[in-house]
Amino acid sequence: MKEILKNIMSLSVWTGAMMLASCESFVDLGAPPTQVEYKDAFTTDASASTVVRGLYVAFAGNFNNQNLSQMTSMFTGIAADELQYNGTDVTTTEFATNNLLNLNSSVANLWSMSYQLIKNANNAITGLESSTSLTASLKNQLIGEAKFMRAYVYFYLVNLYGGVPLNLLPDNGAFESAKLPRASADEVYGQIVNDLRDAEDKLEIDYKATPRGRVNKHAASALLSRVYLYSKDYPNAELYAGKVIGATQLYSLTAPTANFINSSAETILQIANLTAVTTFGFNYVTAGATSIPNYTLLEAVYNSFETTPAIDLRRSNWIVPKVVSNTTYYTISKYKAFTGTGNEYHILLRLSEQYLIRAEARAHRDNLSGAKADIDAVRTRAGLGGVSSILTKEQMLEAIETERLHELFGEYGHRWLDLKRTGRATTVLSAIKTDWKETDALFPIPESQRLQNKELGQNPGYEN
Repeated sequence: MKEILKNIMSLSVWTGAMMLASCESFVDLGAPPTQVEYKDAFTTDASASTVVRGLYVAFAGNFNNQNLSQMTSMFTGIAADELQYNGTDVTTTEFATNNLLNLNSSVANLWSMSYQLIKNANNAITGLESSTSLTASLKNQLIGEAKFMRAYVYFYLVNLYGGVPLNLLPDNGAFESAKLPRASADEVYGQIVNDLRDAEDKLEIDYKATPRGRVNKHAASALLSRVYLYSKDYPNAELYAGKVIGATQLYSLTAPTANFINSSAETILQIANLTAVTTFGFNYVTAGATSIPNYTLLEAVYNSFETTPAIDLRRSNWIVPKVVSNTTYYTISKYKAFTGTGNEYHILLRLSEQYLIRAEARAHRDNLSGAKADIDAVRTRAGLGGVSSILTKEQMLEAIETERLHELFGEYGHRWLDLKRTGRATTVLSAIKTDWKETDALFPIPESQRLQNKELGQNPGYEN
């Protein structure tokens, strides 16, 4: 057990404490100690809080380098029909052409960073649950946060790779030496739901950091609504999205000009970093007339926004055409700050997604008037009129898919995952990608992992 806790300290506590303690001017996290003896990690409220705060770093730390926000947003965006990659890195280009190799280092980094966070969460959950000296309410809060983080990462793993090893036990070095086979996707989803239901039960509505920088009860409900939608459990998807939408004392749809500042009323959960400049700003925005961002929006997506009888405010506020050497690039300006210091954090969950989740769930349940009310709420905020009141169920679902693209582009792989979960990836992507194959809908299991764990089978299409 000492080695387990020592591992937590080296991989989570020091980084989390140093980064988040330095961020007090942006986010109120208190004043954690910068060093904690591993034997005391879960004996005091302060040291246990430090461990859990360290779990957040993987999403936003080193905004100008690979982190989970960057990898789950930009690699998936160029794999779909959403983003254009303007760089020359070979491993990144493989995502854009859907010709991933099982030796791709970015695929391996995404896998290893995800499982490192899962390992740290497992260790934290075990330490917290076995502790007898923590304040009861804080203990519940921290367990809820750790289980949310584990569920969030498994959600992306199962959607990007398919069935994956399901490790829930603390073990120093577990993911370097474990011999677990791949669990089925259904088993992984079952664990995600269990973690989120328990997290929702333990967490409070009040945020433990401002502005909205720590997981609360509504964040767990919001992620549950997404998981239920993906699982085609439409009654529960509607129920849990409704819980968040109904929390009007906390959340409201805000104008597109103010969606992504760190005080936005639309934010359900965001992750702070030192400078309040995000991975999104760094990769999507550049200064100077001749500089080209690493990632831009595809022209077809830009042209799909409505311009008559009114211009979609998301197009005019979130996309800036930029001409360089007679080529137009459609820069993504949801996040404005790209250098220095700013007032933006990595937003993991937003209220608009909840409206669109509930709209889709209602449409599948043949409640088309309810679906129209939800999609219209998002459209009204964008300066648009409502969708037609005579849409069929199929037309309503098509309208929701388009609305999701216009609302969530460039964020956390929503477009890639939407095409996959609705079974439309091949129909859409084969029309614009020369070498598209159905097996491209999953990423390869990193070969480095398969060399260590002979129980890991490879996804079809990546065997060689």
